[in-house]
Amino acid sequence: MFKPCAVQLIGLTLAAAAATACGNAAAALTQLVEARRLGSELHVEFTKASEASNRAVMADTDDASTAAAEEARRARELVEKDVEALGAALQLLGYREDQRALETFRARFDEYRKLDDEVLPLAVENTNLKAQRLSFGPAQEAAQAFSAAVEAAGRGTNGACCGEAAASRARAALLEIQVLQAPHIAESDDAAMMKIENRMKELAGTARAALEELHAPAAGEALDRFMAVNDEIVTLSRRNSNVRSLALSLGRKRMVTAECEDDLRALEEALAKHEFSATR
Repeated sequence: MFKPCAVQLIGLTLAAAAATACGNAAAALTQLVEARRLGSELHVEFTKASEASNRAVMADTDDASTAAAEEARRARELVEKDVEALGAALQLLGYREDQRALETFRARFDEYRKLDDEVLPLAVENTNLKAQRLSFGPAQEAAQAFSAAVEAAGRGTNGACCGEAAASRARAALLEIQVLQAPHIAESDDAAMMKIENRMKELAGTARAALEELHAPAAGEALDRFMAVNDEIVTLSRRNSNVRSLALSLGRKRMVTAECEDDLRALEEALAKHEFSATR
């Protein structure tokens, strides 16, 4: 029976070790390629999430903001999956520094997600845009109906001069209320909004007093319709969802987004260096 000599045994052992080493190197290279792919995909999906969130805030229709918000949430879910997969890959590779970099991103992304969870529901509400549409649409129509009713009442009042003066005061008061709607919709400060609302109430009182002089019930009903729309505008404006979502996006969330982008770029650069040293 053939018995291998010591030299043969050593040779077989070295060959087996070489084969194992090659296999391990190939596996490590495959893991590194996958880690780089995950790092790149993670960056892409985070960028998509951020851009979609910004589109939700800037959208000018409910459908557009809702679609963008849904896109942002889907991209965020992919970011979370990529973070988990990349973390597992880095652990297999034993890249401790890269793992710490990924954990830094994960912590910042948690803050980003919390801020985004505030921004997206507000963006979808679109209360400022809805208030603006009411101001340009139903409120304008109600104001025109009021003006026509007041003009008719002024012509039919005994004492044309007094009637025209009262009609002029009523129209001027309502016009000023209309003018105040735009700054109220754009305003974010509660005290400033309250000041505008108080002025609107004063002007409504002025208009009603003028209508009493005119004895114009039809104009009074038109004023009631206008003020009902105005109250709806104020309520929507008070919610301030568009203003608040924009303020959040341009504030802390913008800073956290930039920090997340920096973390992801640094992680991709670190993974690229590992590949260079492995193939040099």
